Amino acid sequence: MAGSSGKERIAELEQRIAELEQLIRKNQELYYNAEPAISDEAFDALWAELEDLDPVNPLLRRIGEDRADGWPKSRHIIPMGSQAKATDPESFKAWAKKVAFEKYIVQYKLDGASLELQYEEGGLLRAVTRGDGLVGDDITANARKMKGVPGRLPSPFSGGVRGEVLMAKAIHKEKYADKANCRNAANGIMKRKDGAGSEDLTVICYDAQGTSKSHSEGGGNDSAFADELGKLAWLAAMGFSSVRTEIFATPEEVVDYRGRVMALRPNLEFDIDGLVVKGMSIDDEDLAKPRPDKQIAFKFSPEEAVTRLKAIVWSESGALYTPIGIVDPVHLAGTTVQRANLCNPAMIRSMKLKIGSMVVITKRGEIIPKIETLVENPQDSVDIEQPTLCASCGTALVDEGTRLYCPNELCPKKELHRIEKWLTILDIRDFGTALVKRLHETGRVRTIADLYSLAVEELENLERMGRTSAQKVLRNLHAVEEVSLAEFIAGFDLEDVGLLVAEKLVQGGFSTLDSLFVAREEDLVKIDGIAETMARTITRGLAAVRSEMESLLGSGAIRIRPSVMAPGLPDPANPVAGRSFCFTGELRTMKRPEAEKKVRDLGGRAASAVGKGLDYLVTNDPGSGSSKNRKAAEYGVAIIGEDEFLGLLEAAALNVQPLRL
Repeated sequence: MAGSSGKERIAELEQRIAELEQLIRKNQELYYNAEPAISDEAFDALWAELEDLDPVNPLLRRIGEDRADGWPKSRHIIPMGSQAKATDPESFKAWAKKVAFEKYIVQYKLDGASLELQYEEGGLLRAVTRGDGLVGDDITANARKMKGVPGRLPSPFSGGVRGEVLMAKAIHKEKYADKANCRNAANGIMKRKDGAGSEDLTVICYDAQGTSKSHSEGGGNDSAFADELGKLAWLAAMGFSSVRTEIFATPEEVVDYRGRVMALRPNLEFDIDGLVVKGMSIDDEDLAKPRPDKQIAFKFSPEEAVTRLKAIVWSESGALYTPIGIVDPVHLAGTTVQRANLCNPAMIRSMKLKIGSMVVITKRGEIIPKIETLVENPQDSVDIEQPTLCASCGTALVDEGTRLYCPNELCPKKELHRIEKWLTILDIRDFGTALVKRLHETGRVRTIADLYSLAVEELENLERMGRTSAQKVLRNLHAVEEVSLAEFIAGFDLEDVGLLVAEKLVQGGFSTLDSLFVAREEDLVKIDGIAETMARTITRGLAAVRSEMESLLGSGAIRIRPSVMAPGLPDPANPVAGRSFCFTGELRTMKRPEAEKKVRDLGGRAASAVGKGLDYLVTNDPGSGSSKNRKAAEYGVAIIGEDEFLGLLEAAALNVQPLRL
């Protein structure tokens, strides 16, 4: 069955690859020789998907071809490849880490049509379009009419100068508004046989390469430029309009600059769609590649925008206080955005944000966009005020940088959140947030134990409840009579203690609640993943809710399931106990949380990620090239299918031996 599934998956992948190849070829043709049918971002997504599924696909090494019938063909001096792309700071920084330049040359990525101007002994010989990257159309007659194309240089240079044919936004608005954008208008005009409109175009240059008989850099016989800045200085000296260029020392400075340019972009004379980033030195061998490794297009995205931070509201969830930025309305990825996530106080401080700051906000799949970088702080911007006291109990808030919270475990807001967390951990249905909030506000339910003292008669009289609903709610509540120790601890919503941390405590040797009550900080820090601060928080939190925990257990409404064995030790008779499982993809027979719970109930550990210590990765597609599958293979983790996993559960259930305490 696994073999058949693998073959089906391979067939699906091959079909998708073929579809991507067809879509990329079709849209390259439309982009270079007609009107684009999709956005640049949609095309980049197709390219990225093909790159992920088939990294060695020949199409990835081939560039799009522009052509126009009837024009003579000429070969390039400078190969015109395409560029690797980054559309967010994370992918740009990953590239920067690989190249590790001492300085970063950053230029506007001009949104026009590529052109190579070829000179011999200082005279313009040809102007050649991109073509297939090696051979293009000779449109010299039209190029001579364009701004920024010297017919004669003040130096007897022989070689190629590369630039971009552009149309100014003002000219497009005045004379060519029927065209979708400046790039489309320029691309059509530059190839007109009668040359009409070529005088409305401008060429801005950014690259040059001399031939063996060139006299570059002021007349020497060496055809190479010293570095990128030397090249740009030479372009200016020869009378070319050259691209705006800046120099930065770190990738972070480049990211900040990109934010500032985004703010300037609407008012620039010509369209740009990002930045080109490269190193100071010139590597002709790398530049000859279809996609050079040592430069990248750091593109803008429709999921980014620049706006003003005009206020901060502090969202309260349980004990946590989370800053939310209120921004001037801005159109982002098809929606109007007025709120953006700021995550925590440390982010506000690290970005030096103020009320009035101009910021870049992004929305890459998140429901709430986030503020990513600071553009600038205007003179009238003011400091952000942060709350210092809990609004519910008056306790001084604790600012740990990554979070701002009330440390009082008995805070009324914490009480409510704890009850909600308990219901979530135990997966108790129909006990909605609104009902819990009403019961808490009236004072009827202040602790978890109070939930189990509720009667049908109390609930049925509540608004929009009724007897049938009340019976269903309480039936679901009392259906869960037994929980694992990890679930019991996690359900009490202690700071820093979710289900994963609770499991670590149990597997670290604290297999009873009493053993945790008497645990010292120095005992807890011996457990992998428990640091001093967390250990202190755990011991204080347990002390604060001990009476509530004991009250709940004393009521008999809930009991803690005995451990199946000494935690963390593999048992030959139980293939689940002491072993770790990670799940990827959908399961046929159960939901992932249910599968993870079964693992925990049988003494195993449910992991959220693939790592060196993992025992099993469970997937219905063992042959997939997903990141989890690749990482599992790299670490030597056993990859099993759902049927094998179910077999392990069955074997474990037959051999469970409760721990004698």
